Amino acid sequence: MMKRYVLLSFDVEEFDMPLEYGFKISAEEQMQVGKNGLEAIQPLLADPYITSTLFTTANFAIYYPDTIRQLATKHEIASHTFYHSDFRNEHLLLSKNKLEEITSTTVTGLRMPRMRKVSMDEVKKAGYIYDSSINPTWLPGRYNNFHLPRTVYTEDGVTRIPASVSPHIRMPLFWLSFKNLPYTVFKMLALQTLKKDGYLCLYFHPWEFTAIDNYGLPGYTKKINGRLLLERLHRLIFDLKKEADFISMTRFQEINPLQMHNQKAPI
Repeated sequence: MMKRYVLLSFDVEEFDMPLEYGFKISAEEQMQVGKNGLEAIQPLLADPYITSTLFTTANFAIYYPDTIRQLATKHEIASHTFYHSDFRNEHLLLSKNKLEEITSTTVTGLRMPRMRKVSMDEVKKAGYIYDSSINPTWLPGRYNNFHLPRTVYTEDGVTRIPASVSPHIRMPLFWLSFKNLPYTVFKMLALQTLKKDGYLCLYFHPWEFTAIDNYGLPGYTKKINGRLLLERLHRLIFDLKKEADFISMTRFQEINPLQMHNQKAPI
């Protein structure tokens, strides 16, 4: 039987999302909510059968270097650029260098905040091997990526690992659908995608697993949060463990020579 993999990732960042909706939150509180989220998911990250990828802003890592350094002993630390709400091309290299300085590990992966577009030429020049900044679906008000490959491919010498979407209808299997779809529906789509593609790329944010009801966020972003959402994620991991191994994105990129790159991407 072909090995299957779950690429579980978290965007470790300052909780600046309320600012998008006109809700004031101090820089200190943004950091504290992000840190509280990391503490909430710590039992999950301590699971010996799980290796995840933590896309971390350099800004957050500078604020909590000991925490990120400790996490790097078990999980992959990848770049989420320097700041979550401010980006310039030079931040690609600056964030990589700062994360490597803090963790004493090599940073090979990138995910742009809010899955914003970025030049693969700039990504390659900064020394990254892979990028996971694509959600190959349509998200109203954000992006329409139906034209992009649904599974792993290369672009300008960089391996691109899109977030998973279901075959055919491209239902996104990311943090918003996880909390808004019935669990049984999400699980069905996740297993369908895992069996079709051989892997599943999922992403969440630690701050989701704290109480975020009072930050002026739209209902669909906080429909389930805190302890209830964490229980749901533990349930999903329990169910997926029966089907696949949880590995980092760098490990996935290493053990899969990406023969898929020379094939037409599955629909």
